[in-house]
Amino acid sequence: MTQETGEAPPTFRRDVQGMRAVAVLAVIAAHSSIAGFGGGFVGVDVFFVISGYLITRLILGSIETDGRFRVGAFYARRARRIVPAATVVLAVTMVASVVYLNFLEVIDATRDAVWAAFFVANLRFATEGVDYFALEDAPSPFQHYWSLAVEEQFYIVWPVLVALALVLTRGFRRRRDDDGQRVRRTAPVRTMAFFALVLGGASLAWSVHRTVTEPTSAYFSTFTRAWELAAGVLVALVLHKRAGLRFRWLTEPLALAGITGIVIAITAYDTTMAFPGYEALLPVLSTAALILAGSHPEHVPFVSRALALKPFRVIGDWSYSLYLWHWPVIVIPQVHMQRPLGVTETVIAVALIFQFGYLTHRFVEQPFRTGQFWRRRTWRGLLLYPASLVLVLPTVAVSYQVGEYLGGERGNNPAIEVADFSDIDDDAIIELVEKSVDAGQTSTPIPSDLTPDLLDLADDIADVGECNYQLQPRPLCKRGAPDADKTLVVTGDSHARAWIPAFEKIAAEAGYATYYLVKQQCTASFVDPGRLGTGDPWPECAEFHDWVVEQVTDIQPDLMIVATSPPPAGIYVDGELVNSREGVHQGLAEGFDDMFATYEPLVGKLMLLEDVPRLPEEPGACLAANDLMRECIFEPTAYNEEMRLVSVEAAERASIEHIDPTPWLCSEGLCPVVIGSTIAYRDRSHITAVRAGELWFPLGVELGLLEDPNGRAQDKPRPSRRNRSSSPPVSPSLETSAPSSPETDPTTVGPGLEAPTGGG
Repeated sequence: MTQETGEAPPTFRRDVQGMRAVAVLAVIAAHSSIAGFGGGFVGVDVFFVISGYLITRLILGSIETDGRFRVGAFYARRARRIVPAATVVLAVTMVASVVYLNFLEVIDATRDAVWAAFFVANLRFATEGVDYFALEDAPSPFQHYWSLAVEEQFYIVWPVLVALALVLTRGFRRRRDDDGQRVRRTAPVRTMAFFALVLGGASLAWSVHRTVTEPTSAYFSTFTRAWELAAGVLVALVLHKRAGLRFRWLTEPLALAGITGIVIAITAYDTTMAFPGYEALLPVLSTAALILAGSHPEHVPFVSRALALKPFRVIGDWSYSLYLWHWPVIVIPQVHMQRPLGVTETVIAVALIFQFGYLTHRFVEQPFRTGQFWRRRTWRGLLLYPASLVLVLPTVAVSYQVGEYLGGERGNNPAIEVADFSDIDDDAIIELVEKSVDAGQTSTPIPSDLTPDLLDLADDIADVGECNYQLQPRPLCKRGAPDADKTLVVTGDSHARAWIPAFEKIAAEAGYATYYLVKQQCTASFVDPGRLGTGDPWPECAEFHDWVVEQVTDIQPDLMIVATSPPPAGIYVDGELVNSREGVHQGLAEGFDDMFATYEPLVGKLMLLEDVPRLPEEPGACLAANDLMRECIFEPTAYNEEMRLVSVEAAERASIEHIDPTPWLCSEGLCPVVIGSTIAYRDRSHITAVRAGELWFPLGVELGLLEDPNGRAQDKPRPSRRNRSSSPPVSPSLETSAPSSPETDPTTVGPGLEAPTGGG
């Protein structure tokens, strides 16, 4: 985070330095996964309030002292304070990413680094936060730069508003006193307070709303955070030209309440809550109270005196550099080792954070901030912005080229082919899966020419065209063979969407018009799922179910196919979130019964396309880090298999035909990431669009829409194919151990700095 250190007027607040120390220590503890500090992410909110307070105090001091506000000098001072350390850490982190991360992660990091270099990283991560298909990506080593971006955007807007306030109040106009002497007018405090109240109030209202509707995006948004900075602004305006609170009977309890509120937020909040919203009021108001309580130089409360002690002041001085270093030092080793840090590793990481923080403060921050060369001319400070880009962008460009080179398909390792093996089944699709599994159990190298290209794997997502039903409005799109007399409807979550390439080919061949009524994260079972990432109620899913029922009633399709995965964040039963295996199992079963009973009378034929097996590891990361097939073949997660059987049993109770796609992806309980030369999975739970397109013919045959190679006619009902020998076994030990959430392997890195994961 970025606040002034030593640039304030003579009334320098040592206790504010101590508050900064508390904030950065809380953030480091939270992201180091130290027990008891789950809410340490609120340290960022403390920083925001302090920034608003100190920056406004500096602006007011400049106006009162010089009679004017020099915008250029303000930005030069910001550049000297912020840019050098941010640039050094960004460049070093980029080099460390090249050394320790795989080439896919390096390429992603280079994109993030560019956004961070231009101080708009929060826009990047807000966009990724609402991109469901990016949720399982490894955390970016530059993700913490989002908060610097928020502050920089504040530093751009607030001085402009101050200048506007001066113009509106003619703040630069001079008048003569009774003796005829010319005097400068005071700062336009009331106008500034009006701007802060109006914009801060609007930001708070938007924060509460957005946190409910789109919590991940809200965390990174400048609009949802501006009110926190505005709170600091208002504190500075209230204290302007005032000595502060004089009465100990007021300052002592106010300071105690402030530090208590911050501590409660740090220890009681956790990563499951939607944030910021109204939850951020506690740390923000507590910080404001603590600043107010310690404002009088002669009546300083005990808490403020304690925060002003030298150890806190020193850490407060280092806080900006500590914040910059803490995230890459913690995250890069975790991503490299693909596991959390152990206790000893965490101790070493924290020690490195403090060592790097001290060195950066001493040899980077201080020379630029206090050196006379940089302070003497405003333009020299302003040049630090382009100078930073001159250093960072070539580093990023070289890193990107290294990543592309490492990910290039330069070898000649052949694809897995059925002809290479003997004693196989006649079904070519299943034979290729079986032979790919055989290759995965030997030292066979991963094929060199992969499809899709590994560098493009993240973008291999089934196209929904203009009809993305994730948000309102929802125009109905007719695809396939639009003039056909027969109609096919596919509904479900993102796992239904993944099959669209297959359905498009089937529809074109069989002469069907198609509708893809799919919504990410929203399981097709008529249940009330929790919101991904927070577990909060998500009524939009139930509303989508109602909308689908209305569309199906109007369309009256000849065939309707349901494809779905289990809810990623539990389900609500009688207003309570349930995420135990037993609870989700029961609720999901009832939801499937309700769903099948609702749809069956509305369609000519209803079928279930069972969920695909889920992998325990990221396929792209595995392929990027290994050379042999055996390193990227996995047993599916037992939980997903259990939930798949819930849908199968419900279908059988309703006499609904169902299709098992497992033999097209796995054999004998093992699922290879590469089948032939095709990457089968784009992430742990979604098949690639390429693989779905390859399966169009066997799927069409199983649906009864295409002619069976053995002579069965089109549209003739077919029995559901159940190849249970190909289904992954359910481990008894896993069956009896309930996970903390319906998914078995959520990835949580810390609120606002995380990429939550889930299915559907």
